[in-house]
Amino acid sequence: MAWLEYLLPLIFLTPLGAIAVIVLILRNLHDTQVRSPFDAQPLHGPGQALRNRLDRIFSSLFLNGALGPILVLTPLVYGMGRMLFAPHQNWLEWAIYGLLSTLLVILFGFLLMLDYQRIRRVKFGLACELAVGQELARLIRPETHPYFVFHDIPADTFTIDHVVVTPHGLFVIETRARTHPLDATGESMHTVAVERERLRFPGWSERQPLRKTRQATTWLRQWLIREHGVDVPVRGVLVLPDWDINREQLFDDPLVVNGEGLAQLLIDTPMGELDDEDHTRIGRALTERAALQGKRHLYRPSA
Repeated sequence: MAWLEYLLPLIFLTPLGAIAVIVLILRNLHDTQVRSPFDAQPLHGPGQALRNRLDRIFSSLFLNGALGPILVLTPLVYGMGRMLFAPHQNWLEWAIYGLLSTLLVILFGFLLMLDYQRIRRVKFGLACELAVGQELARLIRPETHPYFVFHDIPADTFTIDHVVVTPHGLFVIETRARTHPLDATGESMHTVAVERERLRFPGWSERQPLRKTRQATTWLRQWLIREHGVDVPVRGVLVLPDWDINREQLFDDPLVVNGEGLAQLLIDTPMGELDDEDHTRIGRALTERAALQGKRHLYRPSA
């Protein structure tokens, strides 16, 4: 029966299939989510959304690095089985097996390179998030000096990096990590000009960071009014770590800073007064909202 010539070589793929199953099982065991021993809620620190994204990328890197060689060898192993059972040698068929293996090598090489680049970008963004979070930690004082700092607050369709509750208002803080380009002499260019609708970096400009910060600021204020009946001043802050901000055309909606002295800047920027009842209500509302971030990640499919 001719079909046996194509079926029997599948026996040689059994070891590779077993290894692939083990790889998938090990991948599913990878879970870095840390939960509180008090209420079993996921614990969050600065840049938690980026940490979760980095975990997913490392999981993808693990799969591509482990499954890649298995899939590359599959056509070759099957082809060797065909050579044992086929009554006639068809060199065109063997060439097709070799071509498939070559294409798989190129594909997984590209995927590994893509994972590497994604890891570098996310790690740089995480470093900036942690730097801003460390700066904001200076706001934490005893209850007689009430400053609350929340990280990764989920909005309707996006995540707010940081929210700071002060006695005189709320600050929405967004962080953007951008590397410094080099000029013709190899020197780093690190000055960004701030316009009303865009940021002018050396060699390119961006509008999205300003729009996102304004969007987050508007959403937080409207959410507090709609869901909790609290109308308080909310101001947006866009942080560009390690950049020099050109203040000649600086607009303060949102406020654009490089993160140095951020805690003192928030303390020295009064916007109004919050009574104790509103302050407590806002802190409780943001605490409950922050808990949704962990639940959202529990059901979020891997990218």
